[in-house]
Amino acid sequence: MPLRSYRPAWWIPGPHARTLWGKFLRPRAPLVARVERWPTADDDFLDIHRLDAPRGAPRLLILHGLEGTVRSHYAVGLMDEARRRGWAADLLIFRSCGDEPNRALRSYHSGETTDLDAVVRRLIAEEPERPLLLAGVSLGGNVLLKWLGEQGSGAPEQVKGAAAVSVPFDLARGSRRLNRGFSRIYQAHFLRTLRRKALIKSERFPHVLRADDVRRAKTLYEFDDLVTAPVHGFRDADDYYQQSSSLRWLARIRTGTLLLSARDDPFLPPEVLDEVRIIARDNPALHLEFVEHGGHVGFIAGRLPWRPVYYAEQRVGEFLATRLGGVEAAGIRT
Repeated sequence: MPLRSYRPAWWIPGPHARTLWGKFLRPRAPLVARVERWPTADDDFLDIHRLDAPRGAPRLLILHGLEGTVRSHYAVGLMDEARRRGWAADLLIFRSCGDEPNRALRSYHSGETTDLDAVVRRLIAEEPERPLLLAGVSLGGNVLLKWLGEQGSGAPEQVKGAAAVSVPFDLARGSRRLNRGFSRIYQAHFLRTLRRKALIKSERFPHVLRADDVRRAKTLYEFDDLVTAPVHGFRDADDYYQQSSSLRWLARIRTGTLLLSARDDPFLPPEVLDEVRIIARDNPALHLEFVEHGGHVGFIAGRLPWRPVYYAEQRVGEFLATRLGGVEAAGIRT
């Protein structure tokens, strides 16, 4: 049965409470999955957390957000949703986000799609008969949408559908939003771990990455300008944001894709969603569900505080299930 229309839980008021609930208050069991380490073409590695299912069952590939881990609440929730539906599932841990630092100078960023492409190609090569579904959250959603846009009509036929939740479609405006008001709390949280990892890299690659530059970064924009951009071949932060924002790739997507976002997302100005809506009018592959209240990767519903409903992962599962039979998603609320 289709889910009812999303109604935010009355007992979690405001976008920040909805955003922080999952990280600090959502109970969850540790993810039970086997881990495989896959080598990369540049002598580095990727860790993949895997849930198995019978051959022929769909496989869901999940991409986490900025500084996400295998313990991220939405990642565990999406893996559980796949298990509940009898699907196989893989959680791709971006370079430097696992329990062991990656070996190369490069890390991951909002527009880095080569690792995703390599993982998709390997999954298809190993099981070409298995349908593949893709889900990305926050930064992972931006990576996913950019990759889908790069593929266009040439996306592998095994990729049946995709879903992207709370995507920062415009990285420049998202960066500015995180440097305002209460959202600076999120910025400070991300910067703590990003700087720590970058300082470790600076010890190994001092000729490319200077510790003084890392320490000078007081905002995400400054970190991207001093670290992310030069390490990954961009001219500066503005060049990185311009090339990597998924907003410029949406028109090229030809795979049926759900975009689930909230207008009160404290990571992104709501007018960006208005621009996404305009693009989607000319692209039937994009199925928009933009709600007024949900926070960032929140979307908590349910009438009773002791029985919360985590709408986003259930909605992702529902939408992707419609893609498996070639049935167009119906009743998408905008």
